[in-house]
Amino acid sequence: MDVVLSSPRGFCAGVVRAIEAVELCLEKFGPPVYVKHQIVHNPYVVASLEKKGSITVENVEEIPSGSVVVFSAHGSPPEDFRKAEALGLKVIDATCPLVTRVHNEAIKYHREGRKVLLVGHRGHQEVRGTMGQTPMTLVEEGENAALPEWDGDTPVAVLTQTTLSVDDTYAEVRQIKQRFPNAITRADICYATTNRQEAAKELARNVDMVLVIGSQNSSNCNRLREVAEAQGVPAYLINGPEDLDQSWLGGINRVGITSGASTPEVLVDEVISALKPADVTTLGGIEEAVSFVLPRELR
Repeated sequence: MDVVLSSPRGFCAGVVRAIEAVELCLEKFGPPVYVKHQIVHNPYVVASLEKKGSITVENVEEIPSGSVVVFSAHGSPPEDFRKAEALGLKVIDATCPLVTRVHNEAIKYHREGRKVLLVGHRGHQEVRGTMGQTPMTLVEEGENAALPEWDGDTPVAVLTQTTLSVDDTYAEVRQIKQRFPNAITRADICYATTNRQEAAKELARNVDMVLVIGSQNSSNCNRLREVAEAQGVPAYLINGPEDLDQSWLGGINRVGITSGASTPEVLVDEVISALKPADVTTLGGIEEAVSFVLPRELR
């Protein structure tokens, strides 16, 4: 059996920035450093930072007054910043700049008098953060959710969660445009999500099975599995080698491996070791040279 690796895969610039923010806070301020929500959706990364002294919480109210807190890469609603200020917390905002861009778009279009539609997954942390910015309506991606009963000439702006399926979102936005022909639509799916999905398609066309390494609660990892499966091969999302089911490997000659934007490469290496392949090759793909500056408090 051979292993074929997808490229690009793994960490994106927003994830690198968020993890580095927590690590620098631990160095600069000392533990504990609180993190509101998982800094990125990967249990290995979260556990590694907690071993160094970070504490993950879901609600700002859980954080002791005067503490240092890092807000996760997924973005937070303004109300969380207000709660932090009331508690005298030192906030380091590690929201991915591409998510912040969506927040700013939402505010801009609302101020211009447009009704804002957000295509995304209900309950996802990024969606919760974006919907807190200004009044908007959620259209659930992939669910063929009913659109608002507004007049067809209503001024509308369509934004999206950054980690959606590129193909499914295109179909969803096309449906919205049919209902509201004058709607402004934004290309908010991030470069990393787009690049990894395109690479996963190519990978799936060259192997007998695809393994996506990443967390079950990671939107971009779930989309990678769906994209690979749509090419007609079995695809599985696993956290690491402990989730590998040997029955999947019967009759498989070439296993493709990719990983989500919040997955560290060490987990990919561990899965490869568990597979014990005869050969490991990498499919060429888009070269990524994106980086983001750190939050200003840490520069």
